[in-house]
Amino acid sequence: MEGTVDGFRYGAVTPVAAYLMACLGGALGLRCIVRSLLDEQSWKPGWLALGAASIGCGIWTMHFIAMIGFEVEETRIRYDAGLTVLSLAVAIVVVGIGVFIVGYLGASRGTLAGAGVITGLGVAAMHYLGMAALRLDGSIRYDTLAVALSVLIAIVAATAALWAAVTIRGFLTSLGASLVMGVAVSGMHYTGMAAVSVHLHGTTGASWAGDSSSSLLLPMLLGPIVFLVLAGVVVMFDPLLVLGEGERGRPGTARQAGTAPRPGTRQQPGRDPGFRTPARTSQPNREPYARKW
Repeated sequence: MEGTVDGFRYGAVTPVAAYLMACLGGALGLRCIVRSLLDEQSWKPGWLALGAASIGCGIWTMHFIAMIGFEVEETRIRYDAGLTVLSLAVAIVVVGIGVFIVGYLGASRGTLAGAGVITGLGVAAMHYLGMAALRLDGSIRYDTLAVALSVLIAIVAATAALWAAVTIRGFLTSLGASLVMGVAVSGMHYTGMAAVSVHLHGTTGASWAGDSSSSLLLPMLLGPIVFLVLAGVVVMFDPLLVLGEGERGRPGTARQAGTAPRPGTRQQPGRDPGFRTPARTSQPNREPYARKW
């Protein structure tokens, strides 16, 4: 017996909320990666790790917020806690591998393609591992073509995100890239969900191991959401992350250590950067000799 699958139990609420979380994680991740590239004196591994964790948490949170709206009318759904946590770890670790590859090796075609494939396969693995955590009175089957399409979308989305991370510098352009990234990640998820069909066992009480979706997903979502909020605080309190490279050379922005020369002064070659020479003033109307009365 085939079950009646509905992926939009709460209408547009869960897709929109899931999309916003994917955009948030992508935006924070991209800015953290940019931060590691703008300032060579910063702790690069730390910023790359924070960026990878932000993107991974955003993707994982997007998936399980969308899964709150998933139901099979003929049976209740529960989740295995261990596999659910494992899917989060897979998302962060595999995204981290791709981020560190492009963060240290650059964005050449070969490097970007390899990192994109690894990261995309990791995102797809997170999705289907999360689906494996489902516990219901039936078996889940997948359409092969739709699954292959979802994996392809994941690879393209990951490659585009990594390219944006090492290419785009401005705040507004990064924000636009994160919106596109959210569309791609959400598209991958719902393409994968379109491949799902459920064959009911026709028995009751046989597969209720694990927690219910409401008792497990909502508390578990709280942790990654809090992490994303804290990462957002870090981003907003770092001017270089907000302004980007294009603003570094403008007056009034933080630059390298030392104090910039004041207006009206000039720095002489070979002298200490802190040495200032008063600007010469010219008064073309001054009379050459003082009058004597």
